[in-house]
Amino acid sequence: MKMRPSKVLRKLRAGEIVNCTKVNFSDPRAFEIPAIAGFDCIWTCQEHIGTDYRELQEQVMVTKAHDCDLLCRVPRGSYSDYIRPLELDATGIMVPHVMSAEDARNVVKMTRFQPVGMRPVDGGNADGKYCMVPFGEYLEQANRERFIILQIEDYSAMSELDEIAAVEGYDMLFFGPGDFTHSLGLPINFDDPRVQEARLKIVEAAHKHGKFAGTVGSIDNRQELIDMGYQFISMGGNVVVWGNWCKGIIDACNKQSSKKSGYYKS
Repeated sequence: MKMRPSKVLRKLRAGEIVNCTKVNFSDPRAFEIPAIAGFDCIWTCQEHIGTDYRELQEQVMVTKAHDCDLLCRVPRGSYSDYIRPLELDATGIMVPHVMSAEDARNVVKMTRFQPVGMRPVDGGNADGKYCMVPFGEYLEQANRERFIILQIEDYSAMSELDEIAAVEGYDMLFFGPGDFTHSLGLPINFDDPRVQEARLKIVEAAHKHGKFAGTVGSIDNRQELIDMGYQFISMGGNVVVWGNWCKGIIDACNKQSSKKSGYYKS
């Protein structure tokens, strides 16, 4: 018996592009819809959102039912914060605000089994099919079929970017432009030349050291990012789509409300 293989890693290793989207709601139906639609990966979050482990378990179940990977951005914390999503069978985790090579090495140590790291061992959870994956095979497959992403989103981390990229045992560098502009003291100023420079340098560093590169984008700049060398692109988020749809309906209603109903009586 084997662990479920990662669709994201299969596509990345074949040189293909991975399409991802972010979901901020907790209801599993919010994950099942984009999974059915055909996204390769859905990004859930425990850094900024109060997603608990029962909700995360349901999100994992509905996504993998449609051969879709679940990526969980974890909170910065102990090894338990990092490995619990993996034990629930999330296909990958993303660690935010990685600041140094030492930081990156600690992430790998906590999230990879021997001989790569020193992740605490269980095997009796969903990822190991409740001990039905033979123990030795579980360790090897978990290292091969679960991905670890390091998020670069601070200007100060750029001084050690090459050293971070060179760390062995993780899969992807992910550029977070929003927090990056905030670290520059210029929130959401994506036109600052340091943002574009970082976007390019992260791809170069990742490829130099045999890693993949990911970032956020949209359908409008997706091809531009692919041309830069990004293979993993997270496009949009359900809160933005839902918010824009709701606002569009209300704006249309407000325009119509300027005309009184024919049944209006003073």
